[in-house]
Amino acid sequence: MLAGLTVQNIVLIDRLELSLAAGLTALTGETGAGKSILLDALGLALGARAEGGLVRAGASQAVATAAFTLPEKHAANAILEEQGIERDDLLILRRQLGADGKSRAFVNDQPVSVALLRKIGETLIEIEGQFEVHGLLDPATHRAHLDAFGGLEAAAEKTRDAYRAWHQAQAALDNANAELERARADEDYLRHAAGELELADPKPDEETALTTERQQLMHREQLQEAIDAAHGELAGERGADRALAAASRRLQRIADKAGAGLEPVTGALDRAAAELAEGIAGLQRLAASLDANPNRLEKLDDRLNLLRELARKHRVPVTGLTDLLADLKRRLALIEGRSADLGALKKAAETSLAAYRAAATALSAARAKAAKAMDAAVNKELPPLKLEKARFATRIEILGEADWGEGGWDRVQFQVATNPGATPGPINRIASGGELARFMLALKVTLASNQPVPTLVFDEVDSGIGGATAAAVGERLRRLAKKVQVLVITHSPQVAALAQNHLRVEKRTVKGKIATATTPLDAAERREEIARMLSGAVVTDEARAAADKLLVGAA
Repeated sequence: MLAGLTVQNIVLIDRLELSLAAGLTALTGETGAGKSILLDALGLALGARAEGGLVRAGASQAVATAAFTLPEKHAANAILEEQGIERDDLLILRRQLGADGKSRAFVNDQPVSVALLRKIGETLIEIEGQFEVHGLLDPATHRAHLDAFGGLEAAAEKTRDAYRAWHQAQAALDNANAELERARADEDYLRHAAGELELADPKPDEETALTTERQQLMHREQLQEAIDAAHGELAGERGADRALAAASRRLQRIADKAGAGLEPVTGALDRAAAELAEGIAGLQRLAASLDANPNRLEKLDDRLNLLRELARKHRVPVTGLTDLLADLKRRLALIEGRSADLGALKKAAETSLAAYRAAATALSAARAKAAKAMDAAVNKELPPLKLEKARFATRIEILGEADWGEGGWDRVQFQVATNPGATPGPINRIASGGELARFMLALKVTLASNQPVPTLVFDEVDSGIGGATAAAVGERLRRLAKKVQVLVITHSPQVAALAQNHLRVEKRTVKGKIATATTPLDAAERREEIARMLSGAVVTDEARAAADKLLVGAA
């Protein structure tokens, strides 16, 4: 709720500090005392549009500061967390306005944009009785208000989840269909390219193997010479194999005389002979491969050139040719209708659409039922507010598929008809100023249990009424104040008498200058103020007696 408002140098206000409490607070005072200035100051702190003309004459800047106490889960706290603004026991919104019209905004003493200040302010206070399109006057909020009244949050969330699932499934299907269309447009190219690659039949890492073999063949003579020389050293007339064999024979002759100590030596020589034989065989195989196909080098060059030409043509590395062929075949499979994925995606989209339709249908039916109950509740509030000829109606329009959304397919609008037989229309276009404020009051009382903002301000909601009607307005304001903090600017003694807190706004002359000030009233002062409101400039004993009666009746 709004805990305090500090105003400096705004129009007639030099410096003013208001401490506010829960419940219903009445602000009264003579016409022109400056009650509207307080609203201007509050609006400034909440991020409203402002001009330099608000700055008090002779001052360089005006400052409006509003302090709030909030429950842990209030929407404003979520915005603070999202913006990385440190939270405190009080949420403090401050706006500085220069005489040149330039302003600065702060939240908990951290500089912010005016747009962010306004976004936070909209979650904290709603001012009723004005003609700006905000709060309940904004049709964009009506569906959420109806859902809250009917307790349809769970159904709305189910519809929202179903919508998102449908859109995700539909997006996947659309992407697959778009890819199919692109594939069909390129079908001739795809078939030619796939056939060309299939004929070439590239293998993974083939380029590396071919390059290695080509390197060997390009140095064939050097390799052959080295192989022959090595073979001669290992297997010639004086080769290592003969030397090893001779050494083994000599040692075997004395094996029975050397005992066990010779066994490791003869074993090592046997292993060396086996490894040597394997090495000689390998040299022979390599030599045979070099002699096997004298045209092999030419074939290797042709193969490498083919692979590299295909890679350049398709702008991929040679190692990417196998993946490219697989992708071409996949895209051709789409064209030929062999892709099971497309069918699965289509089925998923149809299933999720059916789920959304079911959720939206159930939600729409529940909204229609809630709308009837809400209309009855609001219309019940109208006669005591001197709106007995008016009729409130909730219009629900089923939108076309192009306009379906997370909130379902309903467009909800609160409408009124102020005269019998008249066609209902939007509240802010049909109702006059005083009627509008009372319509808002009737709506707020009906929606009190689901009120999203903690503080409501009613600006002269009792305009043009008196007597029993004013008392009915006050009684509804007091009832509403059991749910949220309510501030009412009023000229009605009946309304003021029902308030739990009472502030008088008045002009005073300070050092030769006129300034607006506020005074919290005690019981005696309240009696005198209400008597003034009843009688005018001269407060009579009869007016005081009437004030007593009002106060006793409100107790």
